[in-house]
Amino acid sequence: MYSEDTIAAISTPLGEGGIGIVRLSGNKALHIAGSIFRSPRNKTPNALNTHQVIYGHIINPINGDEIDEVLVTVMKSPKSYTKEDIVEINCHGGAITLRKTLELVIKQGARLAEPGEFTKRAFLNGRIDLSQAEAVLDLIRSRTEQSSRIALEQLKGGLSTKIGLLRDRLTEICANVEAHIDFPEDEIETATRQELMASVVDIRRELSMLSKTYEEARFFRDGLSTAIVGRPNVGKSSLLNALLGEDRAIVAETPGTTRDVIEEYLNIKGLPLRIMDTAGIRDVEDIAEKEGVKRSLSSIRDADLVVAIFDSSKPLRYEDFDVIKKLAFKKTIFALNKVDLQSVIDESSFSSLLIHPSTMIIRISATRGDGLEELKEAVFNSCIGDWKEEREGILVTNIRHRTAIDSSMQYLDRSLDSLIERQPPEILALDLRDSLNSLGEIIGHVTTEDILNKIFSDFCIGK
Repeated sequence: MYSEDTIAAISTPLGEGGIGIVRLSGNKALHIAGSIFRSPRNKTPNALNTHQVIYGHIINPINGDEIDEVLVTVMKSPKSYTKEDIVEINCHGGAITLRKTLELVIKQGARLAEPGEFTKRAFLNGRIDLSQAEAVLDLIRSRTEQSSRIALEQLKGGLSTKIGLLRDRLTEICANVEAHIDFPEDEIETATRQELMASVVDIRRELSMLSKTYEEARFFRDGLSTAIVGRPNVGKSSLLNALLGEDRAIVAETPGTTRDVIEEYLNIKGLPLRIMDTAGIRDVEDIAEKEGVKRSLSSIRDADLVVAIFDSSKPLRYEDFDVIKKLAFKKTIFALNKVDLQSVIDESSFSSLLIHPSTMIIRISATRGDGLEELKEAVFNSCIGDWKEEREGILVTNIRHRTAIDSSMQYLDRSLDSLIERQPPEILALDLRDSLNSLGEIIGHVTTEDILNKIFSDFCIGK
């Protein structure tokens, strides 16, 4: 049990609100809360049963000043989020009362929690495994119902259960091989060798299927990064505003109005779309605009998808051809904008300029709304393809999990080579153990302090 000290933090966003929560966790949580709490019936948090709520006031024990009128919730070990004693002080949601309450808690013996330390304690105390701990952060950060559902499935242990079953099967194989190491005079028989190979191949096949889900599922966790690019005044900012349904970006006839990357999120059929309006791409001397163009090119390089816009009401210019050239090997949707005006660009002739003539070309009007739904559908299908709304099976959305799965498969490949080449069982056992350990990294059976620090440093304080 990880309970060396008691931690405390404000667990709700700062600012005005109806309720703000100061949370404590540790073996002194009940005592510390009781030292600053007074109820009309003289009840204390320590006297309550677990999962009970009590009304009262937070009092400064030094001078008796009343800080706030509160409700205190008690969750006693082991039936709590961290499996330690937890107290949540529900204050009014003002910054002053929350800060004063937290200061009193610290003075009475708690220390300020580090980012993600409550969830880290839940992991260290065995309430959740490491993949579930990461799912907590994914659930907090989810931007659509679909991404929330995927995170919730992982939090409930879907991936953990799958990995656990595969580890159990792999452990049985390891035990079988290591039995032959203990009795070296008994060589692995041909029939047994064939059975081992069949089992390893089957486990590898299931891991491969898991790994392949990452390519699409990751977009629901991280968002599909999409850059809107083009020369100045083709309608990039107008398109961003039209997709968002609000005037987020400044629209003006003056070239170079957008000088930095404007980033917003959009929900397309449950897919979080991280969409970026970029500065117009052209040769400039102005230092600020030149930096904007530089960032536009950087956005093209880093984006999962590019939406390239061209003004269909005017002949193509040098800058347009330059944009096409820069997108030669990038996944791109080409949008011919301003179809509400007289078009001078023929779609077939425009297609002949592209390296891949089958690339999607959509005619739109950012101001009137023509083609926007078709564009959204194309964006979704470009990277998600045949994604089903109610996806069945376990998904891998985290690059750490995918890397561990791929590493496990590499060791399984080596173990298959060992079986085929009839190498000594010691070598086979080593590869199988390494494969087992790689899977253990996903759920935290095998971990290091560096891994834990990296994962939990991304959390907010109070969670």
